[in-house]
Amino acid sequence: MADDSRTENKGAFGSYAAIGDSFTEGVGDPGPDGTYVGWADRFAVLLADLTPEHTFRYANLAVRGRLLDQIVDEQVPRARQLAPDLVTFCAGGNDIIRPGSDPDDVAERFERAVADLKSAVGTVMVTTGFDTRDVPVLRHLRGKIATYTAHVRAIADRYDCPVLDLWSLKSVQDRRAWDADRLHLSPEGHTRVALRAAQVLGLDVPADPDQPWPPLPPRGALEVRRDDIHWAREYLVPWIGRRLRGESSGDHVAAKRPDLLPL
Repeated sequence: MADDSRTENKGAFGSYAAIGDSFTEGVGDPGPDGTYVGWADRFAVLLADLTPEHTFRYANLAVRGRLLDQIVDEQVPRARQLAPDLVTFCAGGNDIIRPGSDPDDVAERFERAVADLKSAVGTVMVTTGFDTRDVPVLRHLRGKIATYTAHVRAIADRYDCPVLDLWSLKSVQDRRAWDADRLHLSPEGHTRVALRAAQVLGLDVPADPDQPWPPLPPRGALEVRRDDIHWAREYLVPWIGRRLRGESSGDHVAAKRPDLLPL
């Protein structure tokens, strides 16, 4: 079975590149300059704290809206060229949520990319899907996401990859872990994923990513319905419109950190 804890590598990573889509770019977690931060940037800081000052190098190649084949074509070759000590690879989610997509087919293409990365990178951490049981816009896709998640774990077994298992991270099933669009994590959600990624590598972390949230006051049916209407108007309708027009949120967006630079 894939070993989700790589304690023997503790502190051994001098460079890290993140590849993926909006999740890894950090959408939902805006920084003070307007650039998204996200779990990968936060994870990089945790890794950098284990190395001499200004020696750790980090690249984030992820771009929102990217499908798996786009990530494979645009980001995987760049990651191979950079040849960092560690790559995190999260892709396929945008494919899975498309009508008619086949998680078995997506997984086959994902596996070919993992094999390609492993030939140039020391450690490739792969990422599963979230359990979307309580996510309104994605609840009906739970079976497809679970199938793809099972494939990702099997691929990790075959290629000896550590697994960032988001399905088992119960704390991100709380609505406070999600942005108002219900598709991307909030800053606190991104923080918890970063902490979990560090745990996967056997690192000591400053907080428990699965720490329970403070209790919330109960919400009435009217409040829930009002929130749902606001969400549909502000986020769902524009999302559907982009799909109908063949547009992507990542059109004309470039990777925010395309080179391995010191933190």
